[in-house]
Amino acid sequence: MSDAESGSRTESQKITDVPVDWEALEDAFENNAPEVHSYLHTSTGEVLRVVDGIADPEMHTRIASDANYMRVDPVSSREQYRWMERFIPMVDDLELRNRLAQAIDGKGAFRRFKDVLMAHAPERERWFAFRSERLRVFMEAWLTAHALKPVPRVAPAAEPDATPKPPGISQEQLSGRRARGVEALRRQLRELAESLGARDLEKVVTFAEFVKARRAARNYGGRADASTPPGPESEGGSDGSDDEEPTPSSRRRTAAR
Repeated sequence: MSDAESGSRTESQKITDVPVDWEALEDAFENNAPEVHSYLHTSTGEVLRVVDGIADPEMHTRIASDANYMRVDPVSSREQYRWMERFIPMVDDLELRNRLAQAIDGKGAFRRFKDVLMAHAPERERWFAFRSERLRVFMEAWLTAHALKPVPRVAPAAEPDATPKPPGISQEQLSGRRARGVEALRRQLRELAESLGARDLEKVVTFAEFVKARRAARNYGGRADASTPPGPESEGGSDGSDDEEPTPSSRRRTAAR
């Protein structure tokens, strides 16, 4: 939906309660690649993502036949650039602040900005937290502009485990097996790390810290309190720029939620 169309909405329009899937919606707003299209279902709160040339044609039919699907306009590269500009003055280290200011000058600013922060873990985590909060403000403003009121999602009822337990195996033993499975994954990760070079290890560490920082930012932001009104700084939309920051979530999600 265009800005002109959203601007034509009147205050008398009926407000729709939506049980928003915040994580999926955040991923949709992060990715402004021109071949990726995301849709919010205003009844269920689910987010559907399609990729040109990859998506099943039935997905397009499904979207076209259901009026509850609303196109998500991702955050533009221009707006995300403004976030970097706002973050830089918050950096205490004068030398790092100057390097970041130089990094965002010209094409390729997102990549250079990220490369400079790679060697400064505390500031990198602060940036991810700051960026996640800006993204939340933008999403809440978008929902308000479209007369959508986020409400808490109802957790699905836990289904009983239909997998039969092997004879003679207690629940405690099954829990122990699951714990051992986690340990096996950690061992596998350590083995993979030993086979990687320094640059690849930096990428792995950066992504892991991104996941950690984003989770902390979500907990801090109180996503459960979805009634918090959006701030005044939300603006922007997809401008089709190809100088966007390649976030981890935008790389890993290429199918429907």
